[in-house]
Amino acid sequence: MANIDVTIHKHDVLIVGAGGAGLRAALEASRQVNTAVISQVYPTRSHTVSAQGGIAASLGNVEPDNWLWHMFDTVKGSDYLGDQDAIEFLCRTAPEVVIELEHMGLPFSRIEGGTIFQRRFGGHTKDYGKEAVCRACAAADRTGHTLLHTLFEQCIKNGVAFYNEFFALEILKNEDHVVGVLAWDIVHGGFHIFHSKATMFATGGYTRVYRTTSNAHINTGDGLSLTLRAGLCVEDLEFVQFHPTGIYGAGNLITEGVRGEGGYLLNKNGDRFMKTYAPTVWDLASRDVVSRAMAEEMRHGRGCGEKGDFMLLKLDHLGADLIHERLPGIWDLAHVFAHVDCTKEPIPVTPTAHYSMGGIPTNRFAEVVIGSMDQPEQPVKGFYAAGESACASVHGANRLGCNSLLDIVVFGREGGRKMAAFAASLGEYVPLPDQAGAMGTAEVKNLLATTGKERMDSIWEVLRDTMEKNCGVFRTEETLTAQKQIVEQLCRRFKTVAIDDKSMTYNLDLLETLELGHMLDFSRAIVDGALARQESRGGHYRDDYPKRDDVTWHKHSLAYQEPDGSIRLDYKPVRMKPLTVPTFPPKERVY
Repeated sequence: MANIDVTIHKHDVLIVGAGGAGLRAALEASRQVNTAVISQVYPTRSHTVSAQGGIAASLGNVEPDNWLWHMFDTVKGSDYLGDQDAIEFLCRTAPEVVIELEHMGLPFSRIEGGTIFQRRFGGHTKDYGKEAVCRACAAADRTGHTLLHTLFEQCIKNGVAFYNEFFALEILKNEDHVVGVLAWDIVHGGFHIFHSKATMFATGGYTRVYRTTSNAHINTGDGLSLTLRAGLCVEDLEFVQFHPTGIYGAGNLITEGVRGEGGYLLNKNGDRFMKTYAPTVWDLASRDVVSRAMAEEMRHGRGCGEKGDFMLLKLDHLGADLIHERLPGIWDLAHVFAHVDCTKEPIPVTPTAHYSMGGIPTNRFAEVVIGSMDQPEQPVKGFYAAGESACASVHGANRLGCNSLLDIVVFGREGGRKMAAFAASLGEYVPLPDQAGAMGTAEVKNLLATTGKERMDSIWEVLRDTMEKNCGVFRTEETLTAQKQIVEQLCRRFKTVAIDDKSMTYNLDLLETLELGHMLDFSRAIVDGALARQESRGGHYRDDYPKRDDVTWHKHSLAYQEPDGSIRLDYKPVRMKPLTVPTFPPKERVY
């Protein structure tokens, strides 16, 4: 590590990211080993705080339910690209982890008798798709907020070490073993190496590459880019979920829980158009179906407003009392960002980039894996991932609402257990490699020293606008080919990017430029994967290939970054074998 001035920290387990997945992993690992979390923001500012509608679990508090029905919905909702062993593990574990959260003190809303309140949510059904079911366990419409605060309190109680406002720059590897990360101190400036026995990325999603997005400013996919730069692959990045109900002009999310409570969508003619696109469940169809239906209505001139580019979400008929009791945050969002009183008038909404189905490939133990069509999956020593930055893959081509909070809790907990066991078995730390952190420090020093003509904002504006236009809800070979050329041009421009702020303290110019480099890296993977995949499946819809092609494309996409920055694609099979052989129909419910 010659000529690199760094501060070195040692912890048995290191978690990058303090959202729900990172905190649940930290809580579990801290019960056995020394555990640390590094985060760009104070933990309770992580993006999990924005989750509204609930966490899915077949508790059956309101009506009969079963984990097999939940599994059926999740497999179907994934458009059959989800790995079924992981999906079974997710759905079978769901009731247990929700009750566990209740016992930690998460203040769920209650129904008569005191049990956890559950509401309907898009894509969740009973009796294998016959009708909608109440499965979403909710704390009003602030479930993610209460979840994050509950987990943070538990982590503090358990003595987890937090390094807030640190920015990860590089994954550190000693041959095939991940031994920690290099990070930048946002507050004071300077480099820090976090040396660990086991490292988890829980760095969140990547939809900030789109103009209209529900994601927080920090969701720039850094973990994916760092994984690519470390010579590892990412999986299924072409599958980006557009949530149907983002506030028009702002992107802030209006939870599916509004439709679960009885709200519905209208076009400019006042028609409930979803009855045409999903005649069984109407407005509670899965998110990809509703988003495409809205986009189709707008393409045919039935959108609202002067430009015809939004729909109306009607909920005033639910009554002010119900709205203020069960959807108070939605009233606030509509009032602040749409300037409407949703107890009296509808909310203007439009599809917004919301969730990343793809990510760092893992198995159901949250271990990062490598594999291909010909080679079975093998874990990467010391490396784990959970949450939206990971791809288990329980969501496949399209995630069901309320399965995201479930995902982060289930695989965060499992990853924490695995990391603690791995760290305990390892004994001594695997040494840091020679020149540890050289790549990351060089990147920062170059930006602080260079005087190039380009600035990040002009590049980012083009990236966001064109990704939304050419690689959004609808895609074709023509638009994707054009976007590939645009991204390559932006990458060339980025080589001469510079920053105006040369200070060390709270240098947001530096951070945002680093984030742009990450976004350009994985945007290549999104576009290349979407261009290659000549079918429509879940969140990936090709106008020129409108049907799903299970013969050719029933497989996961893997993207690797070549030394010149270009993307090399590979593939691996979907795991279709569940952990057990289910009995259909189930004889009794689990809870």
